[in-house]
Amino acid sequence: MSVYNVNYLCRELLRDHGFRAAMKADPAAALKPLDLTDAERNALLAGEVGNLYELGANGFLLGYLCRFEVCGLNLDTYNSRIRAAAPGGH
Repeated sequence: MSVYNVNYLCRELLRDHGFRAAMKADPAAALKPLDLTDAERNALLAGEVGNLYELGANGFLLGYLCRFEVCGLNLDTYNSRIRAAAPGGH
């Protein structure tokens, strides 16, 4: 499992403006060179942060995906998907 790499790429969205632009322009191409499982790559591309959270990704770092509105995420979609995955989520 490469959950570390999911956490790392979320952090890179904050730090690396070039990577952020690449993720906004073509997420599939930006993710291609990264060492991710198929499940992680598919969840990222679909904006399924709940699945990534369940795989062990850090919820705070996943928030950068919606902060920069990549992978089809915004604050509303992030909140609904992460809450559904959280224990006792609504």
